[in-house]
This record gives sequence, C-alpha cells and structure tokens, in this order.
Amino acid sequence: MDYSCEDIAKMIDHSLLRPELTDEDIVAGCEVARKYQVAAVCCRPSDVSRVKELLQGSGVKVDAVVGFPHGSHKTKTKVFEAEEAIKDGAEELDMVIHIGKLRSRDFDYVRNDIKAIADVAHSHGVILKVILENCYLDDELKEIGCKLAEEAGADFVKTSTGFSPGGATIEDLKLMRQATSPRVQIKAAGGVRSLDMAFKVREAGATRFGATRTADIMEECYQREKQEKKGCC
Repeated sequence: MDYSCEDIAKMIDHSLLRPELTDEDIVAGCEVARKYQVAAVCCRPSDVSRVKELLQGSGVKVDAVVGFPHGSHKTKTKVFEAEEAIKDGAEELDMVIHIGKLRSRDFDYVRNDIKAIADVAHSHGVILKVILENCYLDDELKEIGCKLAEEAGADFVKTSTGFSPGGATIEDLKLMRQATSPRVQIKAAGGVRSLDMAFKVREAGATRFGATRTADIMEECYQREKQEKKGCC
C-alpha cells in the first residue's frame, strides 16, 4: 500500500449523524473512533458535549454539523449553532451552505453566510469545513461554491452531507481540488465504504472523508498491511 493504516485513520471523520442513533449508538461510535484513532467524530449538535466527554484524552477531535442537512437556516441561526457547538467542545465544524442561494446565483449571500461561521470558528481556533452538496449543482456552481468558500475563509470544502441523492465522486473531488488553492483542503462524504475507495479519494485530492464503515475500512487496511509484510519477508 502507498499509505499506512495510520495515514488512512487520520483521514476519517467517523460519522454519527443518522437521526435514529440512540445514546448507546453514540457511545459505541466513540469507542470505534478511539480504537482506530481516527481524525474526528462528526456528530449531531445535541451530542457534542457527550462526544467530547467520551473522546476525552483520545486525541480524536469533536466535529459538529451546522445548518445540517439542508443549509437553509438563517445565517444568525447558523452562527448561534456554531457558537453553541464550540461552547460544548467542538474543535471542527461542518456547515452546509444555503444551496438554494447558490443555485439562485446570490453569491454575496453565500459568501457572507460562510464568512459569518468562519469568523466564529476561527476566533476560537476551530476548523471550518463547508459542504456544497454537489449533487444539486452543475460543475460551474461547484467551482464557484469552492471559490466562495475559500474567499470566506473556509479551511475545507466538502462534497456532500451524505443525506442527499448523491455523494462524493472522483470527478467532483478533482474539480474541487483544481478550484481551490493549496490552503484549502478537500473532504469527501457519501460513498466511501471500502479501503480501495479511501485510496481513490486520497489520490483525487481529499485529505479527509466521512465514514460510517470505519471499522470495516480499518480492519481491511490492517489485513492488507499484514499480507504485504508477509510477502516482502
């Protein structure tokens, strides 16, 4: 493999966002994140303080969603949500843009909406990832969305929420990488369910990806790494 299992783990934002997840599911998900030492746990706003407690001392970051999943909240609502998440312990935020405003070509609205959250995040040393929800956009708007996010101060641009009709594609990841400067990182979400797909999104320019099948991906990685070590000795 070109990447170590540790490299792959540090690309993963373990996703705990499904609406039916119970308190027990949150505990189990955080145990998975601790076991494999992933980059972050991406969780629902109401779970941030609990996830922070469960991850204490692990080195795994707490990542909260903002304006999730449709992005159509008022900007001041997103600001409040971001402030509350940070107060509860979030170290990263994944916010959804106002998709309809981007499709309406109201670019000032989109830029200002992102900037309001970026300002809150960065004032607390928190990373901001901006979700475009690419399945609703043509290539021109994907590119414009990336540029607006960068102009507004985003640290990452992200393909999707994972709750829309389409998820990450290799073509979109390459487009997003080309549309942004090296300062901005790329996150894939929706459809990364295997180690081979993790390799593909990395090669396309993503440095993070959202996953619910973290354990499957990591166990496949360890098995393959073990086989390669046997083969070379």
